[in-house]
This record gives sequence, C-alpha cells and structure tokens, in this order.
Amino acid sequence: MTTGPTTLLLHTYPAENEGTPADLERAIRNRIPDIHLERVSTYEEARRRIPNAEVIIEHRIDDELLSLADNLAWVQSLSSGVDRFDLDALERRGVVLTTVSGVHADPISEHVLGYALLFERRLLETLRQQSRKEWRPVTPGELSSKTVGIVGVGAIGGRIAERCAALGMTVLGVRRKSTTPQAVDELFAPDELDSVLARADYLVLSCPLTEETEGLLGERELRTMKESAVLINVARGAVVETEALVDALRSGAIAGAALDVTDPEPLPPESPLWNLSNVILTPHLSGGSPQYTERCAEIFETNYRAFEAGDREQMTNRVV
Repeated sequence: MTTGPTTLLLHTYPAENEGTPADLERAIRNRIPDIHLERVSTYEEARRRIPNAEVIIEHRIDDELLSLADNLAWVQSLSSGVDRFDLDALERRGVVLTTVSGVHADPISEHVLGYALLFERRLLETLRQQSRKEWRPVTPGELSSKTVGIVGVGAIGGRIAERCAALGMTVLGVRRKSTTPQAVDELFAPDELDSVLARADYLVLSCPLTEETEGLLGERELRTMKESAVLINVARGAVVETEALVDALRSGAIAGAALDVTDPEPLPPESPLWNLSNVILTPHLSGGSPQYTERCAEIFETNYRAFEAGDREQMTNRVV
C-alpha cells in the first residue's frame, strides 16, 4: 500500500552518470517501500501526470512543465546548480527546492586532479609525441610544489581542497563565509580575489552561477593571473568571459585551461577553443559517477522523511 504525497519521477537523467530513471526508482523504493511514486517515460506523459504531482524529482525540467504542476509543493533536483530555476517564482508559489549538492564532490575532485596532472606532468605533450611516434623526453613538474586557488569552497570546492592538500599543494580558498575549511591554508573574501589570481599556479572555479559570479573572470582578471597559470573550470561556462579567455590563451597571458563547462553549451564547432593546443575540453562530465544513483536516493530519502514530518528546515540542500 502506498502512502504520502504523489511523487513524480521525470524521464530525463544526466547522461554522464551510470544509471537511468528506472534505476533511481528502484533505489528510492528500496529505501521508502510505501512511497506513492510514479515514473514517466516521455515528455507527453509528464505533461499529463504533472498536474497531480505534489513532489517532482527532476533533471532539467522546463518552465512549461513547472507551470502545469498545480499541486506542486517540493522539487527535488538531480543537479547541484539552480541557475536555470526562477527561485523567486518558486518562493511565491510556496514550493520547496532541494538539490543533490555534494553527490558530485568525489568525481569532480578527481577530475580536477586529472586535469592538473595532465598539465603538470606534461602529459598532453607526450601524448601528441606518441601520435607522431616521437621519443623526446620533457621535464615534468610536481603538484606538491604548487599553489591552487579554489573559487567556491562549498561541498565540491572543499573536496577539491582536500585532494589538493593531500598532494602537498598550498590551498587558497575564496568564499563568502568567514569559516576556513580544514584543508584550506588561507581563506579570502570575494573582494580579495585578485590576491588569489596573482598567486595561484592552478585556479579552480567551483562556484555556483549567480548574478555576482557571471563573468567573474574577464580580461583584467585573466591578465592578473601568472603567465604560467592554468585555469580549471568545473563551475559554469558563464563564470568566465569566453572571448577574454580565448585571447588570454592565444596571447600567453595564461598557460592553459581545462574546461568541463563552456559558454555556450554544447560548444559550437566553430569555437576557437577546440583548436587551441593549451586547452583540454570535456563535455560537462566531471560530476559523472557510477555511485550517482545511490547518492541521489540517499539525499531524497532524507528530504522525503523531513518533508513528510513537516520539518522543511531539516531538508538537505534546501535552496527555497
């Protein structure tokens, strides 16, 4: 027998993660056997069923579907970012929004280290030599002697800091909160960003996209960085001004960039970023993990129990 609010699991799922909506449904039912959970397989089916839903579990829901959700009380997003939501509109409707912030921390931190090692150990060069059948030794560096600046030291940035610190890197963090995470050696406020830009050998962007962070790095900020520095972006593409980044990479203002996110996405074929030898591009997959489904189910269960108890303050990753 099912009980509780009518919960609708939508049909889309992040392509970079192992699993499907059906797998998430099974994981949720294993944790909450009596849940009134319906899963849809198509957009049209979602349109038909969404008016009755009190709870929606979604990945990239659009405004049309949200407008049809007349009984909606809570949206559980399967993403960490909320820049695609109209938060004011949800608040006016009295709708709770929660995310799965934190489920991507381990895979993204590993992805960042992979980027850094490719540059520091000069593996990009040796891979190109291999394609040309050249045996020509190069002199690699060591991350343990480097400084990393992390802009946005939340769940993801904090885990990146831990991994970098474990390798002996000096860790500089930028965040609004004044409390310093354990793995961060020095903490800076957002208005002190220039100090971090000037010192970082690797600059990692792991902040949310907001009005304050959109275009955070432009021509001036990129030229404040060391010429030997590498930019790593696992935040959102729009945090960096694309034209300014291309100019900085072409002119040698910075040594390179590793981009899991771009502006726009997908990156169009005519973008010069594709052809720059000092750029690594991955198609927004740094958060991908075979553990994603179970981690999402765990967060959903915690939030579902709190929602059922009427204790919204105890819901994990509540944004609205």
